[in-house]
Amino acid sequence: MPLFVLPFPAIDPVIFEVGPFALRWYALAYIVGILLAWRYMRRLVETDRIWDASPRPTALQIDDFVVWGTLGIILGGRIGYVLFYNPAYYLANPGEALAIWSGGMSFHGGFIGTVLAMVLFAWKRGISIWRMFDLAGTAAPIGLFFGRLANFINSELWGRVTDVPWAFIFPTGGPEPRHPSQLYEAALEGIVLFLLIRLLSHRFGMLKRPGFVAGAFAAGYGLARCAAEFVRVPDAHIGYLSGGMTMGILLSLPMILIGLNVMAWAYKKHKPAKPE
Repeated sequence: MPLFVLPFPAIDPVIFEVGPFALRWYALAYIVGILLAWRYMRRLVETDRIWDASPRPTALQIDDFVVWGTLGIILGGRIGYVLFYNPAYYLANPGEALAIWSGGMSFHGGFIGTVLAMVLFAWKRGISIWRMFDLAGTAAPIGLFFGRLANFINSELWGRVTDVPWAFIFPTGGPEPRHPSQLYEAALEGIVLFLLIRLLSHRFGMLKRPGFVAGAFAAGYGLARCAAEFVRVPDAHIGYLSGGMTMGILLSLPMILIGLNVMAWAYKKHKPAKPE
């Protein structure tokens, strides 16, 4: 055991309870992440200098999309967890499949759910689907950041045993010090990815090439998640797959490949439209 281990903060996962109602940090993370992402997308569509002359969603359309996106995140995240991470259990206990309050959400499922919500919304409102994808890609790291902080507070998704001086002994992780992999992911998937995409959007003008920022988010998240998986302990009921792979890596590799191809396609295909 290392000579120095950080004490795990004594934060109750439940913020407060009133009768049968309980507000948890995990739920609050989703609420704050969605609200801040909505405000950020609204500000982006009102910033003319980062766009070309082709049509983009209006602020009011972004307001309308919030409900669609929220449903995509929550339903997709839960269904993805059921299908990707614990299908046998929920096949035997179908009544618990939508019990979101009991825990269990998949980013990759939420990603697919949000993509479907954007496709349907764009088709219904006559909006460019690539514009919607780009906007979601700019704002998604905000939600990821708060979600990973909530994972840390819940003492879940912790890392492998280590002797680094910033290790924590998690209440649910046994007596051994472990990597705070949730905080690594909050930094990589949240802060670093947000700053990188903001740089692409504001400094290099990549929102003027529809699809490029969306591809950058998919590839960037996939790379960040794969990096974190090397120190993160996989779900106990799944464990390591063939060759030391994890389910997180298996689901992230296609995102990297698709994201890189979308970036290359968008850069070549879409030249910024000049104002008339």
